[in-house]
Parts: sequence; C-alpha cells; structure tokens
Amino acid sequence: MRKLIIICLASLFAFAGYAQEQISDSVSGLRPLSKKELRRQRVAKRNFHYNILGGPSFSPDFGVLVGGSALMTFRMNAKDTTMRRSVVPAAMAFMFKGGLNIVVKPQLFFKDDRFRIFGQFTYKNTQENFYGIGYDTNKNYVRSDTTSQYRYSGIQINPWFLFRIGESDFFAGPQIDLNYDHITDPAKHLVTQKDYVAAGGKADGYKNFSSGLGFLATYDTRDVPANPYKGVYLDFRFLMYEKFFGSETEFYRLELDYRQYKTVGLRKVLAWTVQSKHVFGDVPLNKYVLSGTPFDLRGYYMGQYRDKSSHIALVEYRQMFNTDKSNRFKKILSHLGFVAWGGCGFMGPNPGKIDGLLPNAGVGLRIEVQPRMNVRLDFGRNFTNGQNLFYFNMTEAF
Repeated sequence: MRKLIIICLASLFAFAGYAQEQISDSVSGLRPLSKKELRRQRVAKRNFHYNILGGPSFSPDFGVLVGGSALMTFRMNAKDTTMRRSVVPAAMAFMFKGGLNIVVKPQLFFKDDRFRIFGQFTYKNTQENFYGIGYDTNKNYVRSDTTSQYRYSGIQINPWFLFRIGESDFFAGPQIDLNYDHITDPAKHLVTQKDYVAAGGKADGYKNFSSGLGFLATYDTRDVPANPYKGVYLDFRFLMYEKFFGSETEFYRLELDYRQYKTVGLRKVLAWTVQSKHVFGDVPLNKYVLSGTPFDLRGYYMGQYRDKSSHIALVEYRQMFNTDKSNRFKKILSHLGFVAWGGCGFMGPNPGKIDGLLPNAGVGLRIEVQPRMNVRLDFGRNFTNGQNLFYFNMTEAF
C-alpha cells in the first residue's frame, strides 16, 4: 500500500503539478517572462485541462491490477469564461486475475447552467462475488473462489438530464437506465445458494437485461459539484423497469439523497449526507440496493451487503493544507489534504424494517490535481466483519 501511495504521488505531480501554478503580477510586470513561465501562462488560458495517472494499483474488490485514471475539465463554450466547468472523471483497470473495468461519470454543464447532463457509464468483465440477500446471510456468507465468486460481464448506460426551473436552484428531468448483466463460471457452492437459485441462476450462470425510465428532481446550491465547499444538494428520483421498455422483469427503484457542505475555515469543510434507497417488485440479481460502495460506506466490499432497502448517514471532515507557497516544498504541500469520516448504514427487506447495522469510519489522503479537483486515497473500516479496505478514486465520495 505504501508503494502504491508513492507511485500515485509521483505520477500526480509529474503530470499535473505545474498546471495550477499562477504567474504573479509582480513577476510579469518587472521582467520578461521565461519560457517556463510562458508555458504556464498558456496552460492557464487553455480551456481543456486533463490529468492522467497510471501504474500498478490495488482494489479491495479486484485485488492487484494495472490501471489508469483520467480527470478532464472544460467549458462547453471555450470563450465563455463565466460558464461552469464540466468534469469527466474516467477510470480503466486491467486485473491480474483477468478482466477489464471501465467507468466514466460525466458532469456536463451547458450555457448559464440551465441544462445539465450527468450520468454513469460502465463496462465490466471481471471476477466478482455474490453473498446472498439480507443482512444475516450477507454477514455470515464466506467469501472465496468456491462459495461466492463468479465471472461477470456487463454494461450500464445511465444518463440523466436536468433542466433548471425558472431562476431557482431546482432542476428536474428524465433519467434512463439500461443494464445487461451476464454471470458465468459460478462457484460450485454458489449454484445452490437459495437467493441465486430464486433469481433464476443456474449451474452455467445467469443473465438479465433491465431497461428503466424515470424522473428526478434536484435542489442544488453547491458551489462546485465535484468538490463542494458550501451548499445543499437534495435529490429525489424514481425509476420504472417495465417489460414494455424492454426489461425482462418488472421492478421499481426509489432514491432520496440529501447532502450538505459547510465551510469551517480556509479550505476546511464539514460535509454530511443521508441517503435512502429502495427497490420493489421482481428485482434482478444485480439490481438490489447495495450498502457499502466506494462512494459511501468505504470499508465494505462492493455488493457484500444487499437487500431491497438501505439507509446511510455519514459525516466527513475535509481539509487541504494551506501554505504561503514561498518555496517548492510549500507549493507541493498546498496540493495535499486529508479527510476523516464516520457513519452507519441500515438495511432491511423494506423501508420500514431494519435487519442490521453497518458502522463505518475511515481516513483518507487528498491530492489536488486541478483547482478543486482531487484524487482520493481512502482507508475504511468495516466494523461488522472486522476488515479494512483501501480505495483509489477521482473526485470526492459525495
């Protein structure tokens, strides 16, 4: 893990360190600019900025891998300097065990921020694990290549379109969710697991296509959505997966997401979130609500805890180091920061029934690769199963 952090730090500053340094008025006014300073000036004026990181890495769900991450920011209209910058984080990972994982999560802002396109687009061909459904089953199910493991290949196309309502901070619009899931090579004991069998899983695997259409309404006063220092985010969404949309089964998804951010000092932020997610109907194997992801309860394996209902509450303190940037060391230090969080998850078979608690806490390192755009390295604790997991991602968890 220590080696990974060193590699990440070296890559980040090699690719992005100079991009944020500003040329002072006193320097430009007193003497001619050097070639290096002229290059920095050109970079500062450029509309499209990107950072690319690559090398060996580690994921708690996929083990040792070779991966690359990219963070791209730009304005839809390069000449409009008042326009909010769009953000496109992307990640690609090649697993030593065999497999490929690609994730892109764009946040696109159009003129006067009257229209937005957000979403998630993923492709996976990886080894994953299924632990059953429900708190007791999930908690006690053994993770191994003979009990839980399978080969998964699938794709998700999940854009949502937001239109500003008048001059307010409210947005509303449609959402599309298309998923193809294909499981092969299920572990020998997995093929007799009751939840796997009940969902239609067989000895040779499982496949499902789900197609959903829905509506979402959002209230958003965040100053920078990818890394807010202040503001409120409140999101309500409802999705219907119907056979007349092309879905193989009929089910429904309801989500509520509340987040708030408060500045408590220079580049110091207290952030908290409460999320409630639910599915109803004939739910496919891979569309249950997950409690524990890289974006909430960090420390729990992805999909380790799943059921039809989940509630999550988290508080996170974020701080970047502030220096006067009077020398190279202080400039580097100003790109670093840390976070600490704590919270709990609650899960059950319906919104009103809680079967289990999932306490969670952790700490993380932040590396600023563009103004207000961080790479995060998080170390989370799963108190339920007594395990620690490490994460490497672009942008903040929430």
